[in-house]
Amino acid sequence: MVNLQVGKPQPDLMPLEENYSLKRHNTFGVEAIARYFAPVRHVEELAEIAIGDLWKSMPVLVLGEGSNILFTRDVGGLVLKNEIKGIAVMRETADEVWLKVGGGENWHQFVMFCVGNHYAGVENLALIPGSVGASPVQNIGAYGVEVKEVIEEVGAWHLEQHDLMRFSNADCAFGYRDSVFKHAYRGKLMIVWVVFRLSKHPRFRTGYAALREELERMGVKELSLETISEAVIRIRSRKLPDPAKIGNAGSFFKNPQVSMAQYEALKQRYPTMPAYPGEHETMKIAAAWLIEQCGWKGYREGDAGVHQHQALVLVNYGKATGQQILSLANRIQQSVYERFGIMLEREVNVW
Repeated sequence: MVNLQVGKPQPDLMPLEENYSLKRHNTFGVEAIARYFAPVRHVEELAEIAIGDLWKSMPVLVLGEGSNILFTRDVGGLVLKNEIKGIAVMRETADEVWLKVGGGENWHQFVMFCVGNHYAGVENLALIPGSVGASPVQNIGAYGVEVKEVIEEVGAWHLEQHDLMRFSNADCAFGYRDSVFKHAYRGKLMIVWVVFRLSKHPRFRTGYAALREELERMGVKELSLETISEAVIRIRSRKLPDPAKIGNAGSFFKNPQVSMAQYEALKQRYPTMPAYPGEHETMKIAAAWLIEQCGWKGYREGDAGVHQHQALVLVNYGKATGQQILSLANRIQQSVYERFGIMLEREVNVW
């Protein structure tokens, strides 16, 4: 059991590097230069930003594991790399446990920690790339589970006011791949810790056909946190390219939500169109299907392309620039809009 302090102060000042390459800090593997770069390992180090006037005149970008960002230009300011670690048990009962987790922890490793300790609630979210601090921003979700279901509280440092803010679950205003951190507080916070409320009595979520089919292929007779997470890992490993081999940021676009009227009209024209209920009496359309119908699956232009097995994933085959990948994304959006009347929304952040 790991029981670390999140934000333990250190005597050394926050290290600062100039003209720093961000290529290895983004999973697309595109080149971009940060004017200044600093890894943040403790909350107290963030207070150092307030000391000098230099940072007030330039942009500040918070970076986790770089799995949800596309750099199309250099960063003419300060990049703060969230490396705040630690997993601490805050509270525990016979039925539940509350974990306070540093924002710089790797998300998948945290999921495996929970599975190994028999804490239920995040097993369906295995192998999602990124950091714990990014999970509430995006309200990550997969196979019938969203992280909002297990988040109790979020602690974030306000980069302009230079103080720590606390957000309850309700304060986060979670939606489909959405939260208050993407709107009112966009670019203003670093999430330094997240409190998760997890169960000691699993309630297995196997509503997705792909998950049930994988469990059958595995010959699973009795469900467990281990078998659920393993099934998810196998599915994701088959469907999505490994960023270590092919640069990508996972799903580039969100699945669009349309009104019931628009859905019915589309269904008349495209009877095989995959869709499922969304939020607020909407239907969620499979973006990958829309993109594939427009002929983009497997498309490649230079080193920028669309993955041959998953049309939602844009890839860098080697030396593509962020601008080339963005240009491809824009053309995909336009073609889907022209054919279906749906404007796809990017899931990946563009700098």
